[in-house]
Amino acid sequence: MQFYDRKEEISVIDNNRMQAENSATFTVLMGRRRVGKTSLLLHALQNHPFAYLFVSKDNETMLCSKFQRVLEQELDFHIYGSLVHFRDLFEAIMRESQQRHFTIIIDEFQNLYRVNPAIFSEMQDLWDRYHVGSKLNLIVCGSIQSLMKRIFEDKNEPLYGRPTAKLMLQPFSIQVIKQILHDNNPTFTSEDLLCLYMITGGVAKYVELLMDARCCTKDKMLRYVCRSDSYFLTEGRDLLNQEFSDDSTTYFSLLQLIAHGITRRGELDGILQKDMGVYLQNLERNYQLIRRVKPVLSRPNSKVTAYEIIDPFLRFWFHFIYPYQSLIETQQYNLLYKHIKENYEQFSGRTLECYFQRLWMESGQYTVVGNWWDRKGENEIDMIALNEWTHTGVVAEIKRNAKKIELSILEQKMQSLPAPEFAKYTLTPQALSLQDM
Repeated sequence: MQFYDRKEEISVIDNNRMQAENSATFTVLMGRRRVGKTSLLLHALQNHPFAYLFVSKDNETMLCSKFQRVLEQELDFHIYGSLVHFRDLFEAIMRESQQRHFTIIIDEFQNLYRVNPAIFSEMQDLWDRYHVGSKLNLIVCGSIQSLMKRIFEDKNEPLYGRPTAKLMLQPFSIQVIKQILHDNNPTFTSEDLLCLYMITGGVAKYVELLMDARCCTKDKMLRYVCRSDSYFLTEGRDLLNQEFSDDSTTYFSLLQLIAHGITRRGELDGILQKDMGVYLQNLERNYQLIRRVKPVLSRPNSKVTAYEIIDPFLRFWFHFIYPYQSLIETQQYNLLYKHIKENYEQFSGRTLECYFQRLWMESGQYTVVGNWWDRKGENEIDMIALNEWTHTGVVAEIKRNAKKIELSILEQKMQSLPAPEFAKYTLTPQALSLQDM
């Protein structure tokens, strides 16, 4: 698949590279696995001198030996002798950057914790000593967000405050997903688009896998997911086992329940027979896998809350793949495909709501986008999009089938919106369905 989008990110990387010709820059690039961080960097820097250092699970001596060879091959940077400590290697890089400009990419940077936790303190010392007068464009990136955030956002960590720029790489936008699908299947349907969004959420690697396999229709995508060699069958576990160090069973159980629509704290506590407060807090704040959802414009102290999985792929995986590991282990892939297809319409209805909420937010016309429900659960509105400056907004009923939407019922629900919060807004009711994708 060709390289798509990322214009803003490339511009930031380019500006930092040019700045480093006069003064050192230290950029941190974060984002979930498979989102395209490495591809972005290699594409943005392809016409400029750089060395790509991947932190594998070797010991420090082996890692330094490997990095020395890369520096010689890619930057013609010769270090005499065999270095066995990362500190010495990084000092040599900082000294060399006093004489000439170049870029160093350190990928999977968080893995240095496993190599030698002292490396971060040593890097802080060397950066503080040498960055004045240096022409180094240092870029570090990593996928385990809990570790990366700890390294750079915990004020007790040595590298806190050292980066000159931070980038969080997000999945492709809705418009880019549509463009990619169109380029591969000009006659795509709304159902094809919804399925691609449901499975990938715009994560570059997932989109690439499907498009390169010419799986550009709903049925082909679902069949690809259920193949014996499918990347997607183990991806959820591969992704999260690296994040969760302890209590992974509890976290997986929580995510499975939320993916099946059990989203209230009391319900989760009751089913798992355990106080889930700490686990939910970790999933939300440390791992950033779920978010707490409140009705739009509800008061900060409102106890009317629910949880949802942020990542569309993980929501799909925990709903359709994780609960049916026995089918995968016994190679009953056709049964798995049949189950997904039979339950697809019901599951994709909520995905359609997420799709439109994200599309409306990406439009740049609204400052608040979400849904609304009352305390008793008698009135629910699928989407409210508000512009807090112009005091205008859209209230939408979202269903797969446009014929099942009755705007008169939506207008009745709008009467239940609390006046103190919504009175100043001019709201327009709208029906949204597959046809509007």
